Amino acid sequence: MAAFRNSDTSGRTTGLLLRCVLFSLLALALIIVDKRYDHLGKIRRVLSVVAYPVQIAVAGPFEGWDWFRESVTTRDALRADKARLEAELRLAQFRLQRYEALEAESQRLRALRSSTSSVADRFVIGDIMDVDLDAFRERVLVDKGAQNGVFVGQAVLDAGGVFGQVARVGQLTAEVILVSDATHAIPVQVNRNGLRTIAVGTGDLGRLKLPYLPTSADVIVGDLLVTSGLGGGFPAGYPVGTVAEVKRDPAQSLADVDVKPAAALDRSRELMFVWAKSKTPLPGSSAQAAPLQAPPPARPQAQPPTQAQPPTQAQPRPQAQTDAAKIPAPAGANDE
Repeated sequence: MAAFRNSDTSGRTTGLLLRCVLFSLLALALIIVDKRYDHLGKIRRVLSVVAYPVQIAVAGPFEGWDWFRESVTTRDALRADKARLEAELRLAQFRLQRYEALEAESQRLRALRSSTSSVADRFVIGDIMDVDLDAFRERVLVDKGAQNGVFVGQAVLDAGGVFGQVARVGQLTAEVILVSDATHAIPVQVNRNGLRTIAVGTGDLGRLKLPYLPTSADVIVGDLLVTSGLGGGFPAGYPVGTVAEVKRDPAQSLADVDVKPAAALDRSRELMFVWAKSKTPLPGSSAQAAPLQAPPPARPQAQPPTQAQPPTQAQPRPQAQTDAAKIPAPAGANDE
């Protein structure tokens, strides 16, 4: 009870218990009145306005320290975030390039597939492994060979048109000569009027020649040249190129015609080996074996006549022997 006692100068003790109880009752009454009637709300609002600068002054040093610390550490954090985002961007760009390459490859393969659906019985797609760097030869090496049914003279296409022809076949690879090679020629016809001629290579990947057209030939710039199908090497109807320039000299009998190849000779990576559809259906498996014998048509046709001659020459010999046998027989009979 010593806490509630006080001694004045006269020595009389005054208890604080009564005043504490009175103040507590007064505070409780003010709380009840404020709760029910909200008479002190205006006073609190006024006091809050007065106390706001004090709160700012008290919180200012702490907020200033936090700002200073963040400003010092933010630069390092930004550098780390920048390096991380750059690494993620490089990875995303690399993946995007790969996806674009795959999409382009898929589109090329779909174009190859759709371009052969109407004229080819079977096709095989191969990738270019190597390019001949000889200045006088334009040939590529493809990863398809005899085990895939590839044969010499077979037509090779890309998504744009005729790419070339098989020149040499190995077990696992094949060498393809491009249509632009100086030693290559292909029968073509003008798609607009059906005029037939031969396109020869010039040694330039971007140019072919039509050296056998007279100056009066109906050829104009922009004409599409397609394979004529003659000779049996290439199926008919495939684009070979577009006439790029026509020069007619009255002093010359032949026109000078330049053709831009339809195939991307310097950009294609996937090539297609095609087997042309047979005009006459063959029964059984012989229909599939026919395209493999199609490239050298002259040899099979030239062999039957040579095989048919011995029977024709052998027929007179028995007749001569029988006649000779008949002649001595009567003579021997007379002698007897």
